Amino acid sequence: MTHTSPASGSRSVRVAVVGTGARSVIAHHVPLAWPGAQIVAAVDPSPRGQERARTLFPDVPVFDDVSALLAGDRPDAAIVTSPDDTHADIAVELLRAGVAVYLEKPLATTLEDADRILVAAAESGSVLYVGHNFRHAGVVRRMKEIIDRGEIGAVKTIWVRHFVGNGGDYYFKDWHADRARTNTLLLQKASHDLDVVHYLAGSYTRRVVGMGDLMVYGEIQDRRERPDETMPDWFSFDNWPPAAATGLNPVVDVEDVSMMLMTLDSGVLASYEQCHFTPDYWRNYTVIGTEGRLENIGDTGGGVVKVWNRRREWEVAGDLEYPIDGVASGHEDADLATMREFLALVMDGTPTVVSPLAARAAVAAGALAAESIRSGSRPLDVPPLPQHVVEHFRSPHPSLTHDPFERNTR
Repeated sequence: MTHTSPASGSRSVRVAVVGTGARSVIAHHVPLAWPGAQIVAAVDPSPRGQERARTLFPDVPVFDDVSALLAGDRPDAAIVTSPDDTHADIAVELLRAGVAVYLEKPLATTLEDADRILVAAAESGSVLYVGHNFRHAGVVRRMKEIIDRGEIGAVKTIWVRHFVGNGGDYYFKDWHADRARTNTLLLQKASHDLDVVHYLAGSYTRRVVGMGDLMVYGEIQDRRERPDETMPDWFSFDNWPPAAATGLNPVVDVEDVSMMLMTLDSGVLASYEQCHFTPDYWRNYTVIGTEGRLENIGDTGGGVVKVWNRRREWEVAGDLEYPIDGVASGHEDADLATMREFLALVMDGTPTVVSPLAARAAVAAGALAAESIRSGSRPLDVPPLPQHVVEHFRSPHPSLTHDPFERNTR
């Protein structure tokens, strides 16, 4: 992969932050992830966002938009944590200006915008990295190790259940609830898990079908604008039960229950289920192979991955048990690992665990599942990428042993 990088001989990297909402705090990992790296600018169009920028990143200039940033002392790289529907325009402008881009997942809210970003990266030669940090989470690393050791044989099916207990606060009180802004929570929320399904199976989704509904939050009439707030301002575990929620976004039209079935390019069959009004908040993977199965109990530090590989009746203990390392809540450790990977790619061209092709595959699966849900659960096939884009990104990535897009490109 060709890519732009800071001047030869320089080990420092100058990084801008674009979008200063709740996720922009990942930029604080920059100096920890690469000695000599520093935040040199911030961008946000809103007065409140600019105020947050000056608090989060003091002593750096703050700009209204990316064009103003690029007109000044251009950074080497940018971390884009703006709302999902702005990703494509911002990323394309930065990439075409020769700026390396860390783009918070999901890559985009539509497959068309995802492809537009990949085309811009391929044609400009600029680095594009998508922040699918969950690949670096302890639970995912543990499952991948078990699979790679052959403890459950060849993977044949993967089932994912996602209990989004914080869903009301996380996604239904701001722009995430608006289909015009986020398209579907099978992108904003499920793109983590769809990417991990592809990672564990070693191939991408080629056909998808979905079912879903807005079952709880659509009935709540207490709604208001939140022009000067971000999620930490209203989040509380006391906001329960879901039907008693207050202060929802004025527009609520994304599904709060979604289910999807996937046929992967390798023939693996997978399912994903997501509910935003459960009391508990975690995700459960079951991976079944030709010689056993694994399942995680808990998805952060303190949880375990269990393996069953002997024929038996019901047995909750399993045959083997592996601890999950990392933080006990959230994914700060995975965020740091992801930032290290991005900066090593920018500075040294180091291969990464996730590629832009994988990020595109997650968008394709989620976006087409939403389209299926909204059109009577029609099965839909993932369209191919242009061949020159595939060729640009085809490089050694430990995420896949082969690139499924090679077989299906125009």
